[in-house]
Amino acid sequence: MAHKELFLREVRTNGKAAIPWPANKATGEKPGTFKLARLLAAYAPHDGSFELRIPGVHAIRVSRLEPRSVRAIRSASLCIAAQGAKSVIVGQDVYEYDASRMIVFSVTLPMAAQVTQASFAEPYLTLKLDLDPRKIAELVLKVYPHGLPPMQSKERSAVYVAPTDEKIVNAATRLLECLGQPGDSELLAPLVMDEILIRLLRSPIGVRVAQMGFAESSVHRIARAISWLRENYSQPMKVEELADLVNMSVSSFHEHFKSITSMSPLNYQKVLRLQEARRLMLSTMMDAGSASQRVGYLSASQFSREYSRFFGNAPTRDIARLRQDAQMWA
Repeated sequence: MAHKELFLREVRTNGKAAIPWPANKATGEKPGTFKLARLLAAYAPHDGSFELRIPGVHAIRVSRLEPRSVRAIRSASLCIAAQGAKSVIVGQDVYEYDASRMIVFSVTLPMAAQVTQASFAEPYLTLKLDLDPRKIAELVLKVYPHGLPPMQSKERSAVYVAPTDEKIVNAATRLLECLGQPGDSELLAPLVMDEILIRLLRSPIGVRVAQMGFAESSVHRIARAISWLRENYSQPMKVEELADLVNMSVSSFHEHFKSITSMSPLNYQKVLRLQEARRLMLSTMMDAGSASQRVGYLSASQFSREYSRFFGNAPTRDIARLRQDAQMWA
């Protein structure tokens, strides 16, 4: 992982990400994103992630460059950056997005993320829309009434990056504008959400996104396995039983799981356990021994070793640093 951290530092220090189309000279942004950025700044008045009144819609602001990557669990979602830039590591793969590129996470994934372009004057601002496979399936039938066209590439992945569609940006702007008008959030916002999803399904990555809604697709099956792992992360896991749960052979399940999530089922469960243990220690003041037992570790020394390798510090030292960073930022 060290070379990935170095890569992100180089991205951060080498300047702004390139925007391939004509942009506003004053802001460096694609026409259309400026208004979206203003609305996001209004609904995210300070750094953090804000759940808005429209279900599944979040406004995110970060106004400083992050000194190190932040590990988190990202649910299935579409992220539209209106300002700033971010890099994401999933397994061994690095993805970058900014005002010129939108990103889709088709399943829930552990990831390491780092804002690479942000300042107090021009913070990183992103709209995150949660993706519901049932809604995707409903709209796929309308967008592709005669069936999905074949995918040009057979490569499987849970993360897709595509050029930002200005029509999607405009629809996202209208979605946030619904918050300012009485009744619009309830009556019009669902229609605008459908428009965004329909435009996403018609985009260059649309056929891949559509796989989320098909019960027999590999993406949907792996998503079911991930749901089980998230609900039972503290329990012993047998790959054979998990493969049987999603009606796949063990070899096929292992191959699809790794190609989609960039990690094995066992490693995925380990990451979930370590993330949850960190959350317990940080938010509930639980000690490392109790947290390790809560998430399913039988050996405290094994937990400490794996935690140190994953987060870069021993549990006690890592939590102390996180609390100090939070106090300094506050």
